[in-house]
Amino acid sequence: MELGIYSFGDYVPDPPWGEGISPAQRMKNLIEEIVLADQVGLDVFAIGEHHRHDFMVSSPVTVLAAAASLTKKIRLGSAVTVLSSEDPVRVFEEFATLDLLSDGRAEIMAGRGSFIESFPLFGFDLDDYEELFTEKLDLLLAIRKSEAVTWAGSGKFRPPLTGQLVLPRPLQNPLPVIIAVGGSPESAARAGQLGLPLALAIIGGQPERFRPFVEIYRETGLEAGHKPEDLKVQINQHGFIAETSQEAAESAWPPYQLYMNRLGQERGWPPVTRATMEAGRHPKGHLVLGSPQEAIDKILAENEYFKMDRFSVQFNVAGIPHHQMLKSIELFGTRVAPEVRKATATA
Repeated sequence: MELGIYSFGDYVPDPPWGEGISPAQRMKNLIEEIVLADQVGLDVFAIGEHHRHDFMVSSPVTVLAAAASLTKKIRLGSAVTVLSSEDPVRVFEEFATLDLLSDGRAEIMAGRGSFIESFPLFGFDLDDYEELFTEKLDLLLAIRKSEAVTWAGSGKFRPPLTGQLVLPRPLQNPLPVIIAVGGSPESAARAGQLGLPLALAIIGGQPERFRPFVEIYRETGLEAGHKPEDLKVQINQHGFIAETSQEAAESAWPPYQLYMNRLGQERGWPPVTRATMEAGRHPKGHLVLGSPQEAIDKILAENEYFKMDRFSVQFNVAGIPHHQMLKSIELFGTRVAPEVRKATATA
């Protein structure tokens, strides 16, 4: 199993639990996190695209390109690229360039996004939410097949391509494209139909209840004629790791409360409590939050019903202090990842 980290570049300029930092320093910290993840042997670091005050990164590929020159082995991807409001031609060109810069370590995780700011920002109508993603994914996949692209589309969102060149071409052929799914059976089925890797985000509830989405994905993929080994599953969850369970909980609680209540105000969720977080820390809960052994146990337990190929954790929610973030990455890479890989190598 591959182990990785994803981040939105969470930014809190004036946190209640410590001193704030500048946007420039937050970016430097993010690069340092990616470099450390590479050094401790993690498999992937992915950056999400957002257009908000509380998340620093609006251009994941720019951050990843900066990290490419400072890292050696770790794969570098988006989490996610909001394809519905992007130009697939530019997305491919940018990630192909990243792939060349990184000696073949780039990935695109394409999704519709869990926030909607990019739609009005780039002039798209939310009423076209589903159609935009479907058409743009179709174009992105056409581009990765051939440098001279002929593609008609619907004619609703952009002119057709009639043999135009899309360059440069990446080192990897094909350039990896992963489909991000938040909880839609239709989206899981689409990823299976296309034979593309599935990334399932679990930010609440019991992870086991998401098992049907993975089953739909694999069943649809097999029915479409794809090989079982090509139907790869990635699980993404929130978490934090410290030397002891108590230290992890005490460090993570203030930022987690701020993060979830901020989202809750926007989406009509009830306020999160310490009991809510503790429920997530339960062996059947959605948080990988505790000691290294607790993280190992939870990842392996979830693997029993997901049979996943990759597991990624979002450690930094709402600006966890940088030194704590670095320690969490170190523990994940040096203590958790080796045990998980050993246990799953012969599973």
